[in-house]
Amino acid sequence: MNNESQIRTLIENWEKAVNRKDMDAILAHHSADIVMYDVPEPFQSVGIEAYRKTWDLFFGCNKDLASGFKVLDLHIMADENVAFCFSPMKCKNLDKNGEVEELDFRLTVGLKKINNQWTIIHEHHSVPAKD
Repeated sequence: MNNESQIRTLIENWEKAVNRKDMDAILAHHSADIVMYDVPEPFQSVGIEAYRKTWDLFFGCNKDLASGFKVLDLHIMADENVAFCFSPMKCKNLDKNGEVEELDFRLTVGLKKINNQWTIIHEHHSVPAKD
C-alpha cells in the first residue's frame, strides 16, 4: 500500500472506531504527545490522556445516538515521512433541548511516520463562523 492508501485506511478505521465507541481503536494511531484543537472546551488538549478525555465529553453528548460520525471527502497530501489530510465532516449531537442535531465541522489531521507506522500527531476540528 502506498502512503496515501495507508493514511486513508487509518482514517477510515478511526471513523469506524468512533462509531463503535471503541476507545482503544480510537487512540491506536495517535502519538503520546498529540496536540488537538477542538470545537467544545477544552480548546487545546495536549497528550494522549487529555485527548482521550475529550471523547468522554463527545460520547456523553452522543450516548444514545446511532453512528453518525462521518468523514465526507478526505483529501490527503503525503511524502515519505509527514502528511496531512482534511475533510468536511458530520456528527450527530444532542442540542441543549435534547433534540438530535447534525453538526457540520471540518477536520485537519497531521501525521508523521514513526517506526514505519503513520501516527496522528495533530488533530484540529472547527466549525464555520456564524454571522
